[in-house]
Amino acid sequence: MSRRQDAARPRVAVIGAGSWGTTFGKILADGGADVTMWARRPELATEIQEAKRNSEYLSGINLPRSMHATHHLSEAVDGAEQIYISIPSQAVRQNLKAVRPLVARTDVPIVSLMKGLERRTGLRMSQVIEQELHCDPLRIAVASGPNLALEIAREQPTAAVISSTSQETAEAVARRARNRYFRTFVNTDVIGTEFGGVLKNAIALAIGIVDGVGYGENTKASIITRGLVEMTDFAVAFGAQPETLQGLAGLGDLIATCQSPLSRNNTAGRLLGQGYRYDDVVKQMNQTAEGLASIAPILQLAREVGVEMPIVEQVKMVLDGTMNPRDIAPHLTTDDDTPQGERTQNGQAGGGGALWRSLQRALDQFRNGGRGASGDRP
Repeated sequence: MSRRQDAARPRVAVIGAGSWGTTFGKILADGGADVTMWARRPELATEIQEAKRNSEYLSGINLPRSMHATHHLSEAVDGAEQIYISIPSQAVRQNLKAVRPLVARTDVPIVSLMKGLERRTGLRMSQVIEQELHCDPLRIAVASGPNLALEIAREQPTAAVISSTSQETAEAVARRARNRYFRTFVNTDVIGTEFGGVLKNAIALAIGIVDGVGYGENTKASIITRGLVEMTDFAVAFGAQPETLQGLAGLGDLIATCQSPLSRNNTAGRLLGQGYRYDDVVKQMNQTAEGLASIAPILQLAREVGVEMPIVEQVKMVLDGTMNPRDIAPHLTTDDDTPQGERTQNGQAGGGGALWRSLQRALDQFRNGGRGASGDRP
């Protein structure tokens, strides 16, 4: 497929042309890069290349002229200075096998745009990338945050976190992946950043379920609040920094995913709450809701480290058909009528406004250009 490259623009590649992959390609192009998308289906690659549209996943959005597309992997990654991967988590390992020989002799950054766990292994996406591409983890970065694809494709302002164990890699990717409507911050807490993106999907499923049942804002606010505690407990048990879960990759993403009808996981949960069975929900979803596949590995990992996750447990019961969606009240679950202290952060009771500090920190990232956030640095 022919393409004209602007020699003055840096070359980047995006593997995967769904809604988020295409949106991130637009982010990069609007930031000054020459972008080549890889699409599995030739007809989708042709539409992006020739019409500058992706009508299936981003209806009504015009794509920049500096975005190109091909269904040949080798053409997509040839000469790329950075490679971004946006493939459903359960298919990423197989696709990476084809990428491996194409990047074996390069040291370009590999950036995960994915928010899921591999069901069979429970591995985060950066770990799968490291295994399959046989690359130094210092080359790997992940992107996360309150990033609903269609809103960003419409150029509504938002922010994200780029995380890598290498500060240099994180900063290089952050400089490339920003423009007038998309701001990037950096941190080196890959574990917390990735788990924030994974775990908020589970909580968003719970919110969707109670929304589908018809419960109101009190129920949803309770689940979001207690959900953040579950997310933080889990991530910290695996070595994450609690501040990361209070930033864009945790609280920020949680709010966006739980409250928006554009959220795939919220939509899937809402269908479950309306009485649809798991298989029927999967059939109705035009795109992948990563939370559906991540529930089982999340709970397996939680058991291994002794973390209790009542919200996620009850979502699993609804998915399995062993709990009526109307009975879900995970923020209230306890077998003991003795009043319990409210753990707001890292297993501590009565944290003196820890949740408010979390909210304030997230707001500060937008208002003060990140200066109020201790974990995510611009």
